[in-house]
Amino acid sequence: MFKAFLTRFIKDERGVTAIEYGLIAVAIAVAIGGAVLTIGDELLVTFNEIAAKLTAGKAG
Repeated sequence: MFKAFLTRFIKDERGVTAIEYGLIAVAIAVAIGGAVLTIGDELLVTFNEIAAKLTAGKAG
């Protein structure tokens, strides 16, 4: 009885596609997170420089 259940369970492929899509989504999220951590500080400096130039141009 248990052997038959285990055999059916191993051969059952329902939901496999959803799991694969979930793993792909997690991989993409990790890649985006890594990119943000890598360039986050540089991007902040760039935005601050742009904001300072806009503020200086507005005042002058």
